[in-house]
Amino acid sequence: MKVRKSMFSGSWYPGSASGCEREIKAFLKEYSIETIDKKSLVGGIVPHAGWYFSGSVACNVIHCLTGQTHPDAFAIFGMHLHSGSPAYIMVDGAWETPFGPIEIETELSRELSEKFAFQIETADSFTQDNTIELQLPFIKYFFKDAKIIPIGAPPTKDSLEIGKAVADITKQLGLRVNIVGSTDLTHYGPNYGFVSHGRGSSAVQWARNENDRRVIDAMLAMDPETVIIEAMTNQNACCSGAAATAIATAKHLGAGKAQTIAYATSYDKSPGDSFVGYVGIVF
Repeated sequence: MKVRKSMFSGSWYPGSASGCEREIKAFLKEYSIETIDKKSLVGGIVPHAGWYFSGSVACNVIHCLTGQTHPDAFAIFGMHLHSGSPAYIMVDGAWETPFGPIEIETELSRELSEKFAFQIETADSFTQDNTIELQLPFIKYFFKDAKIIPIGAPPTKDSLEIGKAVADITKQLGLRVNIVGSTDLTHYGPNYGFVSHGRGSSAVQWARNENDRRVIDAMLAMDPETVIIEAMTNQNACCSGAAATAIATAKHLGAGKAQTIAYATSYDKSPGDSFVGYVGIVF
């Protein structure tokens, strides 16, 4: 079995199993999730910055999913794509993590690739992408036997149909699949060419309480179309196709409620004129 090499271990997150485990145990102390009904969850939305900035948010979302019967696989939607981008998928092999390789769920992935026009990635030929890779150590740690279906989902209606097909094929194959959508929120400041509300604390408050709030509300309403429109209009989600497709998939699997686990910004860890928002949601 060919293994896709990790590109961000040792920099965006620890390169060793012991280093990852140390950070995961610390992350689990940062947010309280006792009030979440974990037994009914089918997935969530996670951020994908370096673990220093948003790892605790993503970790706690994926940890919430341990409350139900262990899944056979995770469908993970991600990648920084625009409306003219193709959808991407891996259909076989595995992906390297510090805890060992995590296998691709081949049967489901191949059925999807036959149904939709994907750009097929392989262990030897792929786009370097942090949005999916940064979630894999969490999945491997909490669900050591689960496989993955990694999908790059552009912000289009076709991606929502891919999500619905994931749910349908999952049922046909008798698989238990959890859903993860990977996106960060507003990228504000001169580093990102977005300075519509000046600089300083007033800009941070605007991004937190207004711009990020709009897309978070759409996510909590489980409205995938509005998530995409929000991001296109207000630049408040960098991977809206991934988040929207995760929501569409979860709804098709029967999820009817979403809850926020955590919200944070990179400004919290490193105050400056440029910053990014992060949210963790479960459904």
